[in-house]
Amino acid sequence: MNTSQVVLYQGGQGEIVEKKSRFIAYLFPVQDENEALERIHEIKKKHYDARHNCFAYVIGNDNETERCSDDGEPSGTAGRPILDVLTGQGIHNVVAIVTRYFGGTLLGTGGLVRAYSSAVREALQNCVLLEKMDGYSLHIHTDYNDIGKLQYLVRNNEWIERETLYTEGVELILLVPEDQIESVEKEVTEKTAGKAVLERGDKESFGIADGKVVSFA
Repeated sequence: MNTSQVVLYQGGQGEIVEKKSRFIAYLFPVQDENEALERIHEIKKKHYDARHNCFAYVIGNDNETERCSDDGEPSGTAGRPILDVLTGQGIHNVVAIVTRYFGGTLLGTGGLVRAYSSAVREALQNCVLLEKMDGYSLHIHTDYNDIGKLQYLVRNNEWIERETLYTEGVELILLVPEDQIESVEKEVTEKTAGKAVLERGDKESFGIADGKVVSFA
């Protein structure tokens, strides 16, 4: 079972100009609706002199909470397009706020939809997205005769190695996605002719950023 999802690990900002109107987009990772509302309030306070501060947020593993606001723009021209970009990218636990400084020229409904959508996409270019997945630490207890075989498996399969402990024997600790755990256990058992002792840790959520493991609460 694949349990991965896309999350915003590091937020970002982007800006476009359309017929002299400035559209400044901010994206923030959030854990709940209160945090999303705090971020919205923060940006509204920062850009108190702007004509509009439109927003959308998506919260929950299954998008249990979705909200959006046009903040005075024609209905459906700002909040919904912002939300559509977020859901279209499959991002969870994120709030996007787009501030508009009016440039004096009306853009029409189609122009507004394109502008708000484009601003969010521009901000996404400056964000860090991670594939968040569930998995297990797999502790492999073996001897010095078999560690070379296991290290070859790790390199060949590009498994995530957390740590290797050398004492009287060897303990190799892997981080394995949930949908791969049974096949990894089977391959390790076969490669060591059943001599390796395997122990699963508790289920956890993680992602990979710049080659490093990022753990999620």
